[in-house]
Amino acid sequence: MNILNLFKVSLKAVANNKMRSFLSMLGIIIGVAAVIIMMSIGQGSKESIRAELSTMGTNLLTIRPGADFRGGVRQDPSSMQTLKAADYERIMREKKFVTKVSPEVTASGQVIYGNNNTTTTVYGESTDYLDIKLWTIEEGECFTDEDIKKASKKVVVGKTIVKELFGDNTDPIGKTIRFKSIPMTIVGVLKSKGYNNWGMDQDNVIIAPYTTVMKRIAAQTWYSSIVCSAVTEELSDAAIEELTQMLRDNHKLKDDADDDFTIRSQAEMMETMSSTMDTVTLILVVAAAFSLLVAGIGIMNIMLVSVTERTKEIGLRMAVGATGPVISLQFLIESVLISVTGGLLGILVGIGASSFIVPSFGMPSSVPAWSIYVSFLVCVFIGILFGYIPAQKAANMDPIEAIRHE
Repeated sequence: MNILNLFKVSLKAVANNKMRSFLSMLGIIIGVAAVIIMMSIGQGSKESIRAELSTMGTNLLTIRPGADFRGGVRQDPSSMQTLKAADYERIMREKKFVTKVSPEVTASGQVIYGNNNTTTTVYGESTDYLDIKLWTIEEGECFTDEDIKKASKKVVVGKTIVKELFGDNTDPIGKTIRFKSIPMTIVGVLKSKGYNNWGMDQDNVIIAPYTTVMKRIAAQTWYSSIVCSAVTEELSDAAIEELTQMLRDNHKLKDDADDDFTIRSQAEMMETMSSTMDTVTLILVVAAAFSLLVAGIGIMNIMLVSVTERTKEIGLRMAVGATGPVISLQFLIESVLISVTGGLLGILVGIGASSFIVPSFGMPSSVPAWSIYVSFLVCVFIGILFGYIPAQKAANMDPIEAIRHE
């Protein structure tokens, strides 16, 4: 008997038990669909995070104070005062792999206009900050280098600040707001960026000259951080090495001393987030894959029942010349048919759910093409693996005993 005839016989056997075959397929359908949905959510989340981080500049570098030991106790990095004006000045003077630099000082509190108020964060920055973080001025203009020298009380605000303090359809340019009793004049409004993937409102921000925040609000002489942009994303590592050497020299650190600062690149953050999402996705896929294991056991159970029910048929086939391998192959084909058909239906269900249902819940989704191929191959493997024992049972039957079976 050739393969085509075996396939026809197997297809007829599956079709003769439509309900039983469908119930066997159902486990495969659910399992494959679940795996594809989990992978699509993981891939979509990873792409969404990368896109989110890219909006802040793929060549972004952030220098922060490092933790230090004092009296045997590790200090909180945020309380360290290791980044000073001399560091910023040297970077500006000697930079080769860095294009834009902005010292950063932050202060959180309540901003007030008339009877309206809201809680926000004021970022003290240089004029390079908007280019580094890819911000765009939608109305008005940014403060100038001259404003930085004079510690001028001019600010640029996000759309959330405008909405909370002035309401819609109001021009805030030229109006004076108060932050911790310090009057500040709005000279520009930033283009909206909306919420990021972590649920933070990127438009709830005030940007002022860093000298203004240092002298008039925070009353400090050090920087909370220094943000830079490398010449290109590919040169981020070279820029980190350059900045590290400058800061170690400035801080007079010995060769065997640890850095009292940390430098993080956006590419490093992307890699870390991608790795984290890959781990989460793997956990979800493994959990969903258990349903495929259960479905495979279900197929094996159904095939064993089928072998028992068709014992006399098997005996007759052997009596007219069918060999054990031919009988075994027939039942393997039936098992693979059930598994692959269920897998194809599961792929369709998974793609449909990932494309239409998952996005409706506000979750990012992107079906990787390789997940479809892998799902198909897994279904073939399940059909062979869990169909092998029933197939061998059928092949090893004694023809005479099988014919006598009632």
